[in-house]
Amino acid sequence: MTGLLAGKAALVTGGSRGLGAATAEALAAKGADVAISYLSSADKAAAVVQKLEGMGVRALAVRSDQADLSAAGPLIEQVIAAFGRLDILVANAAVAVQGRTVDDPDFDAVAHDRQWQVNVMGPVATTRAAAPRLTDGGRIIYIGSLLGSHVPFPGVADYAGTKAALAGYARGVARDLGPRNITVNIVQPGIMPTDMAASVAGDLPDHEQILDLHTIRRIATVEEVADSVGFLAGPSAGYITGQAINVAGGLGA
Repeated sequence: MTGLLAGKAALVTGGSRGLGAATAEALAAKGADVAISYLSSADKAAAVVQKLEGMGVRALAVRSDQADLSAAGPLIEQVIAAFGRLDILVANAAVAVQGRTVDDPDFDAVAHDRQWQVNVMGPVATTRAAAPRLTDGGRIIYIGSLLGSHVPFPGVADYAGTKAALAGYARGVARDLGPRNITVNIVQPGIMPTDMAASVAGDLPDHEQILDLHTIRRIATVEEVADSVGFLAGPSAGYITGQAINVAGGLGA
């Protein structure tokens, strides 16, 4: 543990698995107390909490549905009740519905509408609830996608749109909270070995075609992306705000 974030309290939404869990560990490794939210993976959330506590920090898991905008306020209050403060918000929770073009007769509008609710309105509600309670000099880090700025194949329009919307929102929030020295950035990963990626893999181009799109011909590890989040949460990133940080191996370069 480096201690760079000792005394800080963080919330990682969707922190029970994948990139969320890796991010929670990266923040804890720097000394932060970490709360995670989850929806259905209670056992995985408990395992993350146990691992974080084993790293010598306080940890908390809160069941909260990001699609339920009224849940954002209670989530923030539970974190502050547990830790006494909130310094770092990582808006990570998201869903991916991909593989159908918008003119496909089998396009699932209901699922795509929920995707907009979870991926955009959920982070908006969480931000609004957290912003008045964040300490001055705090951090907000959104997890976007390289698809928010570069779309190399069909069938991802709505998902890409949610992430592009989030990038624009991040820039606006950076302006709003800059007077309080709160930095706001968005990390845009490429493809990672997560449950979300696996769930849509069959609807996307094959593995070799995807690798051909990258300058560095491999997919990212969740640890690489989580470390980028950890850097933005730390003291060395205090003058970086309103930026999209691509961790995508040159995809879209």
